[in-house]
Amino acid sequence: MKKRTLLSIVAAGAMTLGLGACAADAGGDGDGGLIGVAMPTRSSERWIADGNAVQAELEAAGYRVDLQYAEDDIPTQVSQIENMITQGAEALIIASIDGTTLTQVLQDAADAGIPVIAYDRLIRDSENVDYYATFDNFLVGQQQARTLLHGLGLTDLDGNPVDGAPEGPFNIELFAGSLDDNNAFFFWDGAMDVLQPLIDDGTLVVRSGQTSIEQAATLRWDGQVAQSRMENLLTANYSDGTTVDAVLSPYDGLSRGIISALTDAGYTVGSDFPIISGQDAELDSVRAILAGEQHATIFKDTRELAKVAAGMAQALLEGGEPQINDTETYDNGVKIVPSFLLGPVPVIADNVQSALIDTGYWTAEDVGL
Repeated sequence: MKKRTLLSIVAAGAMTLGLGACAADAGGDGDGGLIGVAMPTRSSERWIADGNAVQAELEAAGYRVDLQYAEDDIPTQVSQIENMITQGAEALIIASIDGTTLTQVLQDAADAGIPVIAYDRLIRDSENVDYYATFDNFLVGQQQARTLLHGLGLTDLDGNPVDGAPEGPFNIELFAGSLDDNNAFFFWDGAMDVLQPLIDDGTLVVRSGQTSIEQAATLRWDGQVAQSRMENLLTANYSDGTTVDAVLSPYDGLSRGIISALTDAGYTVGSDFPIISGQDAELDSVRAILAGEQHATIFKDTRELAKVAAGMAQALLEGGEPQINDTETYDNGVKIVPSFLLGPVPVIADNVQSALIDTGYWTAEDVGL
């Protein structure tokens, strides 16, 4: 997996601003046609924010929007996309539940001349995916791992060793996302790129021995599933009085389940509470960071992702060429999908203000400051 430089992230941000301006400048007369937007679920506040942001960007550009949530039910999402095609959608923006299950409905879209933009989750095993809007997901995984090392006192947030770092060993457990989400593999690979050398040299010890993504996976990114697995890990591997020092969690909803399992097992929030990572800067998890329960999250600004996806759709429908910055990374099993990657931001208690409040993503009142 190639690693990106800071320059590529800066360039991504600059290009995003241009795309956002393009989408907003088109006006809002509603004459631009219908665009279907398929989102996976309302159970995560992140997807609600995504859907609302995409809809707002498209409507500001003059399009009508059919926004649908499938509540993590694959047949429902397929049916919703079929209905969008039937109703005359001129483009589709799809955040898939399972990126391998849309082959036939995407063929229907292609037969109708409807372009498809994969939104944040890569759609696999189909040639009928025109573009992909997402974040640098390998970097997200690296940043999650670095936040763990930061919390343990081993490195700074950029992964640079710090003077006087403790030698360890530290007990760590690993969680991954849902195996039907292509992003889960990028998050995992990025995290293990950072963590594996320290596992190999004994600085980090996975007492459970569960070090493969298949063992660590969490179906549908379900927090209750993560809580149950964490409870089992504690019972099986830490009943002798040994404590877990850190937990790799790829998503805030899983982090909260993990925290519940730890507190139920008698861990007390404070200086010795396990270091826990996360992703998406969900409100409850930002509050948990400020309360000392969760060490970090990775902020992916869905407002900017919405601008990218809306800009892609607008360019396609107006005869333009969508802007991309990656033509190598995202192979969906049939083709390499041209992509635009945005840069993620690690957030700890010290930069909640600058990363989330000063940017307007959350207010001080929202997070309890």
